[in-house]
Amino acid sequence: MNEAELGSFLFILPICSLIGLPISGWLISKYDSRYLLVSGFLIYILALFGIGFAPSLEFLTLAVCFFAFGLRAINISMNTQAIQLQKRYGKSINGSFHGIWSLGGLCGILFATAALYFEVSILMHLAAVFLFALTSSLVAASFLLKNDREAGGNKLRFGKPDKFIFYTGLVVFCAAVCEGGIYDWSSVYFKEVVQAELFTLSYLVFMVSMTLSRFFTDALIELMGMKKLFMLSASVVVLGVLILILFPTFYPALIGFFVTGLGVASIFPMSFSLASQSKKYAPGMAISIVGTYATVGVLLAPPFVGYVAHLFNLNLAFLIFVLAAVLLIFFSRKAYQFILN
Repeated sequence: MNEAELGSFLFILPICSLIGLPISGWLISKYDSRYLLVSGFLIYILALFGIGFAPSLEFLTLAVCFFAFGLRAINISMNTQAIQLQKRYGKSINGSFHGIWSLGGLCGILFATAALYFEVSILMHLAAVFLFALTSSLVAASFLLKNDREAGGNKLRFGKPDKFIFYTGLVVFCAAVCEGGIYDWSSVYFKEVVQAELFTLSYLVFMVSMTLSRFFTDALIELMGMKKLFMLSASVVVLGVLILILFPTFYPALIGFFVTGLGVASIFPMSFSLASQSKKYAPGMAISIVGTYATVGVLLAPPFVGYVAHLFNLNLAFLIFVLAAVLLIFFSRKAYQFILN
C-alpha cells in the first residue's frame, strides 16, 4: 500500500470503534463495568488472532471491525474502573494505570521487533499473544471492582451539549490526534523519511519515553496541578515534533520521538480524570462521551496525515501534530473555566 491506500484502510478501525461507542456507553450505564471489560477483552483478543489468520482482505476487514469494537469496550470500561478506584484512594493514580498500559505496549513492540528479526510468521506471533492475553485476563477478572455502577448520571441527554464535556472532549480529540497519529506513522516515518532498516525502533523509543513518563504523571499532577501540566505537556509535544520535522536523520529523529513521548504521556490520563469531574454525568458515561471525541481524532488524524504525505511529504504532514498540541492548550483552559464555575 502507498500512503493514501494505507490511510484509507486505517479508516476501518476508528469507524467501527465509533459504531461501538453508543453500544458500550449503553452497556456501562446498565451494568457494572467489569462485565463489559471482560466480554470486550475476549472479543478483542479473538479478533487479534483473526487478523493474523486472515486469508483474504475481506476476512481481514471483518477481523479489524471486531477488533475495533472490542478495543472501544475495553477503553471505556477499563478507564471507568481506574477512575472509580482513584476515587476510593482519594488521590491521583490514573497516570500509573496508563503507565502500565504503555508498559504493555512497550512489551508488545519488543516482542514484535524480535518476531520480525527472527522472521516469525504473523500467525504464530499473534497466536502467542492471544494465548498470553487469554490466560492473564482470566486471572485478572476476579480482582476487578464490583458494584461500581453509579445510580445517577447514566442517561445520555441529547440536545445542546454540556460545555464542560464538550471542551474536555476537544482536549481528548487533540490528544488522540497526537498520540494516535504517532502510533500509526512513527514506523512509516522512520522507514521512508529516515530510511532506517529497523523501522520499529522509532515506535519503541516513543513507547519507552511515554511509559517512563506516565509513571511520574500522578506526582506531577500533585506538584503543579492538571491545568499547568496540560500546557507543559502540549509544549513538549510541539518541541518533539519540530525536531522530527527540522532534523529528519537517525539520531535527531530518535530524540524527537523520545521528547514527543514525554509530552504525550500525561494527556490521556489527565483528560479522563478531568471528564470524571462532570457534574452532569457519572464517570462511566462521561468517559464514554469524551471517548467519542478520541475516536473521531483517531479516525481523522492518521488518514489525513496519509493524504497530506501523499500530496507533499510525510515530514510536512507532521505539522498536524503541532497544530493539535497548540489547540489542546486552548481547549483545556476552556474546560477548566467550567470547573471553576
